[in-house]
Amino acid sequence: MYATTILCVRKGGKVVVIGDGQVTQGSYVVKDNAKKVRTLQNGKILTGFAGAAVDALALFDRLESKLDQYPELMRACVELAKEWRSDKSLRRTLNAVMVVADKDLSLTISGNGDILEPMNGVIGIGSGGIYAQCAAMALIDIESLDAEEVARRSMKIASDTCIYTNHNYVVQVLDGNSDKKPVEEKKDGQASNQEKASQT
Repeated sequence: MYATTILCVRKGGKVVVIGDGQVTQGSYVVKDNAKKVRTLQNGKILTGFAGAAVDALALFDRLESKLDQYPELMRACVELAKEWRSDKSLRRTLNAVMVVADKDLSLTISGNGDILEPMNGVIGIGSGGIYAQCAAMALIDIESLDAEEVARRSMKIASDTCIYTNHNYVVQVLDGNSDKKPVEEKKDGQASNQEKASQT
Protein backbone atom coordinates (compact mmCIF):
# COMPACT_ATOMS: atom_id res chain seq x y z
CA MET A 1 0.00 0.00 0.00
CA TYR A 2 1.55 3.30 -1.11
CA ALA A 3 0.07 6.59 0.05
CA THR A 4 -1.21 7.98 -3.23
CA THR A 5 -3.48 7.05 -6.12
CA ILE A 6 -2.46 6.60 -9.75
CA LEU A 7 -5.00 5.45 -12.34
CA CYS A 8 -4.54 4.46 -15.99
CA VAL A 9 -7.60 4.14 -18.25
CA ARG A 10 -7.61 3.04 -21.89
CA LYS A 11 -10.73 3.52 -24.01
CA GLY A 12 -11.65 4.49 -27.56
CA GLY A 13 -8.11 4.90 -28.82
CA LYS A 14 -7.12 7.14 -25.91
CA VAL A 15 -5.10 6.38 -22.80
CA VAL A 16 -5.16 8.54 -19.67
CA VAL A 17 -2.88 8.50 -16.64
CA ILE A 18 -4.08 10.56 -13.69
CA GLY A 19 -2.58 11.00 -10.22
CA ASP A 20 -3.21 13.04 -7.11
CA GLY A 21 -0.72 15.46 -5.58
CA GLN A 22 -0.67 14.55 -1.90
CA VAL A 23 2.56 13.58 -0.14
CA THR A 24 2.12 12.13 3.34
CA GLN A 25 4.75 11.62 6.02
CA GLY A 26 3.34 9.58 8.87
CA SER A 27 0.13 11.31 9.91
CA TYR A 28 1.04 14.64 8.25
CA VAL A 29 0.39 16.02 4.77
CA VAL A 30 3.69 17.62 3.76
CA LYS A 31 2.79 18.55 0.18
CA ASP A 32 -0.43 18.72 -1.81
CA ASN A 33 0.76 19.36 -5.37
CA ALA A 34 3.45 16.77 -6.08
CA LYS A 35 3.79 15.69 -9.70
CA LYS A 36 3.55 11.90 -9.83
CA VAL A 37 2.53 11.68 -13.49
CA ARG A 38 5.13 12.30 -16.20
CA THR A 39 5.95 11.58 -19.83
CA LEU A 40 8.86 9.89 -21.59
CA GLN A 41 10.12 9.75 -25.17
CA ASN A 42 8.87 13.21 -26.10
CA GLY A 43 5.37 12.55 -24.83
CA LYS A 44 4.91 9.15 -26.48
CA ILE A 45 4.86 7.28 -23.15
CA LEU A 46 2.89 8.20 -20.03
CA THR A 47 4.02 7.20 -16.54
CA GLY A 48 2.73 7.48 -13.01
CA PHE A 49 4.32 6.25 -9.80
CA ALA A 50 3.41 5.45 -6.22
CA GLY A 51 5.78 4.81 -3.34
CA ALA A 52 8.99 6.27 -1.97
CA ALA A 53 10.07 9.18 -4.18
CA VAL A 54 13.73 8.11 -4.38
CA ASP A 55 12.84 4.55 -5.38
CA ALA A 56 10.18 5.74 -7.83
CA LEU A 57 12.66 8.06 -9.53
CA ALA A 58 15.19 5.22 -9.69
CA LEU A 59 12.59 3.13 -11.54
CA PHE A 60 11.80 6.07 -13.79
CA ASP A 61 15.45 6.72 -14.68
CA ARG A 62 16.21 3.06 -15.40
CA LEU A 63 13.14 2.73 -17.61
CA GLU A 64 14.10 5.89 -19.48
CA SER A 65 17.56 4.45 -20.10
CA LYS A 66 16.10 1.20 -21.44
CA LEU A 67 13.70 3.09 -23.70
CA ASP A 68 16.66 4.89 -25.23
CA GLN A 69 18.10 1.47 -26.12
CA TYR A 70 14.81 -0.26 -26.97
CA PRO A 71 12.08 2.15 -28.18
CA GLU A 72 9.36 -0.53 -27.98
CA LEU A 73 7.73 -0.28 -24.53
CA MET A 74 7.32 -4.01 -23.81
CA ARG A 75 10.88 -4.79 -24.89
CA ALA A 76 12.26 -1.98 -22.74
CA CYS A 77 10.31 -3.22 -19.70
CA VAL A 78 11.43 -6.81 -20.23
CA GLU A 79 15.06 -5.73 -20.53
CA LEU A 80 14.65 -3.69 -17.34
CA ALA A 81 13.30 -6.75 -15.52
CA LYS A 82 16.12 -8.95 -16.84
CA GLU A 83 18.72 -6.45 -15.66
CA TRP A 84 16.97 -6.22 -12.32
CA ARG A 85 17.16 -9.96 -11.69
CA SER A 86 20.73 -10.44 -12.95
CA ASP A 87 22.47 -7.43 -11.37
CA LYS A 88 23.23 -7.97 -7.68
CA SER A 89 23.35 -4.23 -7.03
CA LEU A 90 19.75 -3.89 -8.23
CA ARG A 91 18.34 -6.98 -6.57
CA ARG A 92 16.91 -5.24 -3.52
CA THR A 93 13.19 -4.51 -3.69
CA LEU A 94 12.37 -0.88 -4.38
CA ASN A 95 9.52 0.64 -2.40
CA ALA A 96 7.70 1.84 -5.50
CA VAL A 97 5.30 0.82 -8.28
CA MET A 98 5.01 2.44 -11.70
CA VAL A 99 2.33 2.53 -14.39
CA VAL A 100 3.56 2.99 -17.96
CA ALA A 101 1.48 3.32 -21.12
CA ASP A 102 1.88 4.14 -24.78
CA LYS A 103 -0.77 4.26 -27.51
CA ASP A 104 -0.96 0.46 -27.66
CA LEU A 105 -0.01 -0.96 -24.27
CA SER A 106 -0.48 -0.39 -20.53
CA LEU A 107 1.78 -2.04 -17.94
CA THR A 108 2.52 -2.08 -14.22
CA ILE A 109 6.16 -2.35 -13.13
CA SER A 110 6.67 -3.30 -9.50
CA GLY A 111 9.66 -2.63 -7.29
CA ASN A 112 10.75 -6.27 -7.48
CA GLY A 113 10.90 -6.31 -11.27
CA ASP A 114 7.50 -7.84 -12.05
CA ILE A 115 5.65 -6.65 -15.17
CA LEU A 116 1.87 -6.97 -15.37
CA GLU A 117 -0.53 -6.14 -18.21
CA PRO A 118 -4.20 -5.48 -17.30
CA MET A 119 -6.98 -7.53 -18.86
CA ASN A 120 -9.45 -4.65 -19.18
CA GLY A 121 -7.33 -1.60 -19.92
CA VAL A 122 -7.58 -0.25 -16.36
CA ILE A 123 -4.75 -0.05 -13.80
CA GLY A 124 -4.92 1.39 -10.29
CA ILE A 125 -1.93 1.59 -7.94
CA GLY A 126 -1.28 3.14 -4.56
CA SER A 127 -3.37 3.22 -1.40
CA GLY A 128 -6.43 4.46 -3.29
CA GLY A 129 -5.72 2.45 -6.42
CA ILE A 130 -8.27 -0.27 -5.80
CA TYR A 131 -11.06 2.29 -5.29
CA ALA A 132 -10.16 4.12 -8.50
CA GLN A 133 -9.74 0.89 -10.45
CA CYS A 134 -13.08 -0.56 -9.37
CA ALA A 135 -14.84 2.72 -10.15
CA ALA A 136 -13.23 2.87 -13.59
CA MET A 137 -14.22 -0.73 -14.34
CA ALA A 138 -17.82 0.15 -13.49
CA LEU A 139 -17.81 3.30 -15.65
CA ILE A 140 -15.76 2.23 -18.65
CA ASP A 141 -18.65 0.63 -20.56
CA ILE A 142 -20.79 3.78 -20.44
CA GLU A 143 -20.67 4.95 -24.06
CA SER A 144 -21.11 8.65 -23.26
CA LEU A 145 -17.94 8.74 -21.12
CA ASP A 146 -14.53 8.95 -22.78
CA ALA A 147 -11.32 7.74 -21.16
CA GLU A 148 -10.56 11.06 -19.47
CA GLU A 149 -14.04 11.44 -18.00
CA VAL A 150 -13.92 7.87 -16.68
CA ALA A 151 -10.52 8.60 -15.12
CA ARG A 152 -11.60 11.87 -13.49
CA ARG A 153 -14.83 10.45 -12.04
CA SER A 154 -13.00 7.40 -10.74
CA MET A 155 -10.28 9.50 -9.13
CA LYS A 156 -12.89 11.62 -7.39
CA ILE A 157 -14.31 8.46 -5.81
CA ALA A 158 -10.82 7.42 -4.71
CA SER A 159 -10.07 10.89 -3.35
CA ASP A 160 -13.31 10.92 -1.38
CA THR A 161 -12.50 7.48 0.08
CA CYS A 162 -8.73 7.33 0.63
CA ILE A 163 -7.30 9.70 3.26
CA TYR A 164 -3.89 9.62 1.51
CA THR A 165 -5.33 10.94 -1.78
CA ASN A 166 -6.38 14.52 -2.51
CA HIS A 167 -8.34 16.23 -5.30
CA ASN A 168 -5.36 18.01 -6.85
CA TYR A 169 -4.86 15.96 -10.01
CA VAL A 170 -2.31 15.89 -12.77
CA VAL A 171 -3.72 14.35 -15.95
CA GLN A 172 -1.90 13.18 -19.07
CA VAL A 173 -3.91 12.16 -22.13
CA LEU A 174 -2.43 10.30 -25.09
CA ASP A 175 -4.64 10.10 -28.18
CA GLY A 176 -3.67 7.16 -30.34
CA ASN A 177 -5.56 8.73 -33.25
CA SER A 178 -3.67 12.02 -33.09
CA ASP A 179 -0.08 13.23 -33.36
CA LYS A 180 -0.61 15.84 -30.62
CA LYS A 181 1.53 15.62 -27.50
CA PRO A 182 -0.15 14.89 -24.16
CA VAL A 183 -1.76 17.80 -22.33
CA GLU A 184 -1.04 18.22 -18.64
CA GLU A 185 -3.78 19.74 -16.48
CA LYS A 186 -4.54 20.57 -12.87
CA LYS A 187 -7.86 19.94 -11.18
CA ASP A 188 -8.31 23.66 -10.50
CA GLY A 189 -8.68 24.24 -14.23
CA GLN A 190 -5.34 25.98 -14.73
CA ALA A 191 -4.24 24.37 -17.98
CA SER A 192 -0.65 24.06 -19.03
CA ASN A 193 1.00 26.54 -21.38
CA GLN A 194 0.86 23.90 -24.10
CA GLU A 195 -2.91 23.59 -23.79
CA LYS A 196 -3.37 27.37 -23.74
CA ALA A 197 -1.27 27.69 -26.88
CA SER A 198 -3.38 25.08 -28.66
CA GLN A 199 -6.52 27.05 -27.85
CA THR A 200 -5.25 30.35 -29.33
